[in-house]
Amino acid sequence: MARSEMKRFPEPWMIEKASKPRWGYTHGLVVKSMLEEWKHTGDSTYYDYAKIYADSLIDNDGHIRTMKYLSFNIDNVNAGKILFDFYAQTGDERYKIAMDTLRKQMREQPRTSEGGFWHKLRYPHQMWLDGIFMASPYLAQYGATFGEPTLQDEAVKQILLIARKTYDPATGLYYHGWDESREQKWASRETGCSPNFWSRSIGWYGAAIGNRRTRQRTANSTRPGTGNGEVSGPAIRNLVSSDRPGSTQG
Repeated sequence: MARSEMKRFPEPWMIEKASKPRWGYTHGLVVKSMLEEWKHTGDSTYYDYAKIYADSLIDNDGHIRTMKYLSFNIDNVNAGKILFDFYAQTGDERYKIAMDTLRKQMREQPRTSEGGFWHKLRYPHQMWLDGIFMASPYLAQYGATFGEPTLQDEAVKQILLIARKTYDPATGLYYHGWDESREQKWASRETGCSPNFWSRSIGWYGAAIGNRRTRQRTANSTRPGTGNGEVSGPAIRNLVSSDRPGSTQG
């Protein structure tokens, strides 16, 4: 599959049939997958291909081309996950500057009253499941890499908070979005949740929990007796359980 993507898009910025380079979460997802393939196989072809994307979007001063910082779009952060490997391999400060920019965005990201990250500035008071995937693993890795351990706790806080807000015990599923203000037309006046489940967003959320840097802290935070897991602990365990309501086995 990786080779097919490389043939289909000779340079990774072309993914999604883009006509010019742009910083995007989809590109970041595919490029991160290429880096994982490089680590798995030892074939530098995948690394070299992935690096084309970073060098197409990170300029000589470490600025991220096409990224609109003041949009406070949490999707901006996902592509930053690829930069850890490039910085570790090359020591090129451009990558560190870009990573610091994304860290700065999340430091200034608007939040709900309980500290949940808004999905975008133009989506006020809203948390979306996919936003957890976009930012929490990045923050956890940044904290582990650059000596900011509280970021790993921040990442898990976001995971647990959205679980409490969007989990539906009747189905064992998570609603796609939650509006603290209840102002959106789609928001339930009682819960603030969107009316529908979205399987892809549940997948994003599960992938965020499965990230190795967030997995253990999330598990620790949802143990009985920790004070954090009364609602979210069982809900998160249900995400990967075949015994949740309405599920089938085999």
